[in-house]
Amino acid sequence: MEEKQQRLNKLNRLLQQGIEPYGHPYPDTESILQIKTDFSEKENIELIHKIAGRVMAFRDHGKSVFLDLVDETGRIQVYFKENTANPENYHFFKEVVDVGDILGFRGPLFRTKRGEITLEAEEWHFLAKALLPLPEKWHGLKDIEQRYRYRYLDLLVNPVVKENFVKRSKMLEYIRNYLYKNDFIEVETPVLQTLAGGALAKPFITHHEALDMDLYLRIAPELYLKRLVVGNFYKVFEVSKNFRNEGISTVHNPEFTMIEIYWAFQEYRAMMKLTEEIIQYTVRQLLPDGKTVWEGVTIDFLNPFSTFEFREVFHQRVGTDMEDLRNLTKARKLLETEGLALNKPLTWENVVDKLFKEKVESQLVNPTFITGYPVELSPLAKERVDNPKYTDRFELFIGGMEIANGFSELNNPFIQRDRFSAQLKNREKGDAEAHQVDEDYLLALEYALPPTGGLGIGIDRLAMVLLGLNSIREVILFPHLRPDKL
Repeated sequence: MEEKQQRLNKLNRLLQQGIEPYGHPYPDTESILQIKTDFSEKENIELIHKIAGRVMAFRDHGKSVFLDLVDETGRIQVYFKENTANPENYHFFKEVVDVGDILGFRGPLFRTKRGEITLEAEEWHFLAKALLPLPEKWHGLKDIEQRYRYRYLDLLVNPVVKENFVKRSKMLEYIRNYLYKNDFIEVETPVLQTLAGGALAKPFITHHEALDMDLYLRIAPELYLKRLVVGNFYKVFEVSKNFRNEGISTVHNPEFTMIEIYWAFQEYRAMMKLTEEIIQYTVRQLLPDGKTVWEGVTIDFLNPFSTFEFREVFHQRVGTDMEDLRNLTKARKLLETEGLALNKPLTWENVVDKLFKEKVESQLVNPTFITGYPVELSPLAKERVDNPKYTDRFELFIGGMEIANGFSELNNPFIQRDRFSAQLKNREKGDAEAHQVDEDYLLALEYALPPTGGLGIGIDRLAMVLLGLNSIREVILFPHLRPDKL
């Protein structure tokens, strides 16, 4: 690579002059945003400022140089001229500096004739030499695969990408603040678990050498958080990294972030209200008008969220009462008619789940709660008093995606054992996502779990819809990709 060699030559030139190309610390620098704000207010040209950042543009005018310096807060123009520095130092500067290098400067601020706030460099320090050129601003890093694979370059040359990740961070801060204000306690539970529980999903398996036992990366923190409710943590939450051994798509990443919340002596309707309040509180901080555009549709988060019953909306969108599909011959024919392949055992719940995902979810663009899920799809939820075939469970959909899941927690150890046993039969039929029997959790239930409402919110997907982004990879800094072909 010719340009890399040229930069290596400049690096050697620095070494020859006794300058460390990967320099010493440069403390006590000021942020670019702050000095520009202060200067705009006071126009004080006598103060000397100390800044550091990455060179993003270099304009040589012979006896003067203008460059753009960027730090994490913004950009400023730096002016370096021959008659300010000694000529030898000035020409050496021009010989060794490239776009991408990280430099430090000291000097006063002034305004150019065009009104641009500029630092006049009286001193400069080399802090890190870039050996590879940055992608060009207009013709560079636009390939989506390359953007995700080399996220550090994406952040450098596409400022809106960094802005989105700052907003994601703020979103999580607002959610936490809301919960703190309402007396919830944040905790941490194991990532490595002896059983994969708390959701219907296929886990990743690893092996602990010292104990000679298989462990699972958690698919959800739910069962540990409910153990804490048994232990008198009555308002508790965790922001958790979860891992599910499933496909990669615009809405799925094997490693993702959730927040799970448990509130003793409450039930699913209180958790629905909490979900709506958390999202609307966050939206008010993040989106000035409470709206975003999702694939051409304006979503107003400050309107009351809609609510529909699972069986009702299934019948409306699929055109069949789901109870009729307990006849598996009829269920198979419907899948064939719809052109849908079921990659799981042919059971009523798997058919209903598949049809709901394919025919209903994509239509739920504005914030919509779906309630009353079948027991077979909700092994940890409390059954309804008036119809025990269904549960006090809800899911929130926005942008055609499941964003949140919650329910009145099943706290009867006998029924919970029966549910686990039913899931075990599904595992024996080949369903790798079916729930395992967790004897330790059943033991905890025997010490009495109070009536409890639970809620899980997918942080990545919520960030997608709030920011109007149509791929989960746009809100995960380092999404999973196939290995790069070298």
